[in-house]
Amino acid sequence: MTPAEQIALWADKLRDISAMGLRFSKNVHDTLAFQAVQTISMEMLALATGESWEQIEPLRASVFSSPTPFAVGDAAVIDDEGRILLIQRADNGKWAMPGGALEVGETPAEGVVREALEETGIHCQVVSLVGVFDSRFCGTTSRHHLYQFVFLCRPLNKEAQQPSHAIEVLDARWYSEKELPEDIDSGHKSRIPEAFRVWYGDHRVFFDRVAAEL
Repeated sequence: MTPAEQIALWADKLRDISAMGLRFSKNVHDTLAFQAVQTISMEMLALATGESWEQIEPLRASVFSSPTPFAVGDAAVIDDEGRILLIQRADNGKWAMPGGALEVGETPAEGVVREALEETGIHCQVVSLVGVFDSRFCGTTSRHHLYQFVFLCRPLNKEAQQPSHAIEVLDARWYSEKELPEDIDSGHKSRIPEAFRVWYGDHRVFFDRVAAEL
């Protein structure tokens, strides 16, 4: 772990502490103290990522006030020919499985089906849980600590509809396991092989071992 990654992790821990404290604080003194911790966590994250305060500050309400790690999901959509559906992300140009933040009121499986449809126009059906991945250990580059649910899915339509979130995607294509693009997003490089493992019939669910077992 690089010094910047360590600082970002500490910042995320302080974010969680301050968000939980603000949620349950019962007096003005505690509220002000946790708000100060929240500001420190934001300043640390800006230091770690090289982003300006103007970029970080708007995240105070939506991100820094949310306790616990964030839950996100990926749809590993693999057809009967063994091709996986990948998107080229608009934010970094890398290829990845369709996916994103899970929403309140939906299950993780429902979330990945929604994300696949929004980003590719492909309706899919969840077949199996591939695994739950900790962003710290699977190569994901993120400001925050994530729990990443990956589901094996099968496509229900061959012809894609117009995606509702096309602005987030530069392209979407089917790839065989042996012809994957070189510029795959770092976190997906480790998760895509796990999806194919389950597609081949090994239905053991991946999870990160406890520290004592690593």
